Amino acid sequence: MESQREEPSPTPALEDCLKLLKGERDEQRLAGLLLVTKFCSGDDLSSLRRVYDAVGVLFLDRLLRTGAGKGTSTSNAGDNRDAYLKLSITVLAAFCRVPDIAASQDMVSKIPLLLEILSKESTSSVLEECYEFLYLVSLASEDGVLKLYQSGGMKVLASHMSTFPDGSRQMELAMKLVQLLLTKLSLDTVCQGYLPELSLIVATIAKQFSVLHDAVKFEALRLLSAILSSENSAPLYDALRLLPDKNWANYMRDGIVAILQNRVVPAEKLQALILAESMVSILGERWLIGRTNIPNAEEPIPADRCLLLVLEQSRVEVAVLLNELAYLKYEASKSASSHDETIRLKQQNVAISFSLVEKIIKLISNLGENEGDLIDDSTLMRAIKGLNETVGVVLEYLQDAKEHEQRKGDDLLASVRVIGSYLAETPLACKEKVRELLGYMLSVEGAEEPSPFYSVCFLLPLLCQLTMNVEGCKAVVSSGGHKAVIDCLIKLIGPNSCRVEDSGCIFLACDTILNLLLKREQLQFPLDESSTINLLKALAYWTEGLDDPSFIMMASSICSLVFDFTSEDALLGNSNFDQRTINSISRLIARSLASWGQNVSNDANENMDLLEIVSSGYSRWASRFPHVRDAVER
Repeated sequence: MESQREEPSPTPALEDCLKLLKGERDEQRLAGLLLVTKFCSGDDLSSLRRVYDAVGVLFLDRLLRTGAGKGTSTSNAGDNRDAYLKLSITVLAAFCRVPDIAASQDMVSKIPLLLEILSKESTSSVLEECYEFLYLVSLASEDGVLKLYQSGGMKVLASHMSTFPDGSRQMELAMKLVQLLLTKLSLDTVCQGYLPELSLIVATIAKQFSVLHDAVKFEALRLLSAILSSENSAPLYDALRLLPDKNWANYMRDGIVAILQNRVVPAEKLQALILAESMVSILGERWLIGRTNIPNAEEPIPADRCLLLVLEQSRVEVAVLLNELAYLKYEASKSASSHDETIRLKQQNVAISFSLVEKIIKLISNLGENEGDLIDDSTLMRAIKGLNETVGVVLEYLQDAKEHEQRKGDDLLASVRVIGSYLAETPLACKEKVRELLGYMLSVEGAEEPSPFYSVCFLLPLLCQLTMNVEGCKAVVSSGGHKAVIDCLIKLIGPNSCRVEDSGCIFLACDTILNLLLKREQLQFPLDESSTINLLKALAYWTEGLDDPSFIMMASSICSLVFDFTSEDALLGNSNFDQRTINSISRLIARSLASWGQNVSNDANENMDLLEIVSSGYSRWASRFPHVRDAVER
C-alpha cells in the first residue's frame, strides 16, 4: 500500500496517449501527439520523457521535415504542412524542457533546420516555440551554442529582434540566446564573424533597456554593460558609431537615467555607470548632455539630467569604494585572511567612476557657447561643487596612503590621474593640500611600473602652470618635482622611451623644465651632474633627424639654458658623455640659429621666444663650447 502511494499509477489519459504514439500508423501517432499538447504540462518532466521515448526520434524528425517542406509527402501532406510544422515544433520545444533531451545530438542537429524555418516570413505562428527550442537546446549543451553560431544564428537574431514587440516573450528568449552566445563564445569571436549583426542587436536591446520597466530591463542592463565593457569591444564601438539610426544612443541615456534616479540596489547602479562609461568611450563625453527625443516618449529628459546623475553616482561610488579600499588595505590586512581578490574588484569598480569623473571634467572645461541652452549656470555650479568634493575625497585617500607609506598601486595611480585632470583646469583648487601632497603624488607608481612615470605625466599640466611664477617654482622644487619632470622627459624621448598617446606630455615636460631653468638663479635649486648628462643625451637622441621646428626649438632652448651652468670640457670629462653627443647637440643649436635674421616661416615666428633664448644663451657660453661654435659658424 505504501509503495503504491509513493509511485502512483499513470493517469488513464497518458496511457491512452502512449498507446496511440506506439501505434503502427502515422495517423495514430499524430492523434497521440495532439493529445500530448493538451494535457502534458510543461513541468511534468517524467511524463514528457515517457512521451518522447514512445513517439520515437524518427517520427519526430519526419514530421518536422514534412512541415518544413523538406520530406517526401503524400498528396494531402502539403495541405496540412503548416499544421504539421506547428505541431512538431510545439512538441519539440516541450520535450526540450527535459535537460538531457535538449542536450542530445538529435536535438542539436535540428538547429540548422529551425533557423531555416525562422528565416521564412510565413512562420510567425511558431516563432515563440522556435526560439524556446533554440534557447533550451543552447542552454543544455555547448554543442548547441556552437551549432547555433555556426549555422548563422546571429543573422537570424539580428533580422528578427528589431521586429519583435517590446517586452514580448520572443524578445526575452532572443536576448537570452545572445547572452548564451557571448558567454560560451568570446566577444572577439562574435565580432570577427558577425560584427554588423551584433551592432544591430545591441541597438535593439538598448530600446528594451529604455522602454521596459520590469525584470527584463535589468537583464538588458547587465547584457549591454557586459558587451560594451569587454576588453575586445573596440571593433563593436566603431560599428555602433556607423549605425544610421542614432536613437539607440538616446535609448541608452534614457535607460541609464531611469536606473540612476530610482531606488535600485547598488550593484545595478554600478552596472549603469559601467554602461555610461562605455557610451562616453563610444560617442564622447558630450553624450552625457543633450535633449533626448525618443519616439513615442511621454516627455523628453532634461539635457543635464544624465550628466548630473552620473556625476552624483560616481561621487558616491568613489567615496564608498575608497573608504572600503583604505580599510581593506590598512586595517583588515592585519588579519590572517586574504583580501586580494576583494581589493582587486573594488579597484576595478572605482576605476569606472574615476574615468567618468575625468570625462565630466573634460566636458565642463570644453563647453562652448553653443551648449549654453543645454546646461545653465546653476547646473555648472552643481557639477563643479560635486567635483570639488570628490577631489577632496581622493586627496584624503592619498593622504592616508602616504601615512601608511604606500606608493605602489593602480588605485593610487588612478587617484593621481583624477587629481591631475582636475587641477589642469583649476590649478588653485585645494592649493595647500595639493602642495603638501605634491612630492608624494610624484612618487606614486602603478602596480607594474618599475619607477614613477605615469603619475608625473598626469601632473604635468599642473606642474607647467605652477612653474609660471617663482612661488610655484619653489613649491615644485621643494617637492623634488624638477627631478621628477627631468626623469619623465628622459623616459619620453630617450632611447628606451615610454610610448604615450600624443606629444602633449613632451611639450608640457619641456615647458616645465624651461620655466624652472629660466628662474634658476632666483630659485637656487641644484641640478646634479647625472641628470644634466642624461637630459642632454636624451635631447640629442630625440632631435637627431627630426624636422619639426617646434621640437627643434624647444630642445635647443633647453640645451642653451643648461649650457649656462657647465662647459664642453666638463661634459666630455664625464665618462657617460661622449663626442658623438656634443656633435649632435652642436648640429641642433646650429639648425635653430640658422633662422635668426632670415625671412622665417610662420612656424619659426611662433617660436621666436625660444629662438631668443637660444641666441642670447649662445652669446654667453659660446667661448666654452668650441664644437658648438664651429658648427654655428661653419
